[in-house]
Amino acid sequence: MSDVLELERQVTLLAAIPAGTPLPSDARTVVERLLTALEQGTVRAAQRGEDGTWRAVSWVKQGILLGFRVGQMTDMSLVGTLGDQGATFGFFDKDTFPLRALELSDGVRVVPGGSAVRRGAYLARGVVCMPPMYVNVGAHVGTGTMIDSHALVGSCAQVGERVHLSAAAQIGGVLEPVNAAPVVIEDDVIVGGNSGIYEGTVVRSRAVIGAGVVLTRGTPVFDLVKEAIYRATPDTPLEIPANAVVVPGARAVSSTWGKHQHLSLQTPLIVKYRDDKTDAATALEEWLR
Repeated sequence: MSDVLELERQVTLLAAIPAGTPLPSDARTVVERLLTALEQGTVRAAQRGEDGTWRAVSWVKQGILLGFRVGQMTDMSLVGTLGDQGATFGFFDKDTFPLRALELSDGVRVVPGGSAVRRGAYLARGVVCMPPMYVNVGAHVGTGTMIDSHALVGSCAQVGERVHLSAAAQIGGVLEPVNAAPVVIEDDVIVGGNSGIYEGTVVRSRAVIGAGVVLTRGTPVFDLVKEAIYRATPDTPLEIPANAVVVPGARAVSSTWGKHQHLSLQTPLIVKYRDDKTDAATALEEWLR
């Protein structure tokens, strides 16, 4: 039996133990092995099938939740100096989820200024972290991706290679329910500043999400090029097509009172698909890496 299959078996057995029942003494060891495997990229919280559909890996998410169950609250505060006075930055969390200890050999560039990566997150070589940013447990970030200032990569979110997450971009996370697929950002996507991508939305490769766009399960996206509307269904997430360029838009409300008040709803619009001009406008400054 492979190491991954054995780890899956152990996590599944532990997760099946009812809440309130003491866990066996090896539970913490199993959690540590899972978090290490996530950091190494040998297991992931979501996988893409041959048909292109992304699905959650339930047992991995069960194992992360198990980490909260076996963890003990501990003082993770940092003590520094400010002039002649001591300055304490108070942090209190489960001891199973400290900050991940990155090393120079990991090949991840972390610019000074208050960024943090939680235990159990995968960052490939060549990832650039601009301060301050945060990557949560179970997230997977591909090589060459830049996470800009104030950007968040939520728990179990899957971010591909050569992605640019602009300043204050929010990539939502999900741990429960365990079968819920997380947000997926595929390769070569540009995510504009102050945008938010939540609730299992899938952004296909080379799409451009303009600044200020918000995408959720309840958000309809209007494609002005193909004259189509993209929505999530009870069984499928909202998907942004490959190469789509999405910008903020609005549509008038239909009620009589709303029309009288000249009200409208936020509605993302696909205004074009990537071409040479788009690529030139969104070209990443490689020398910054």
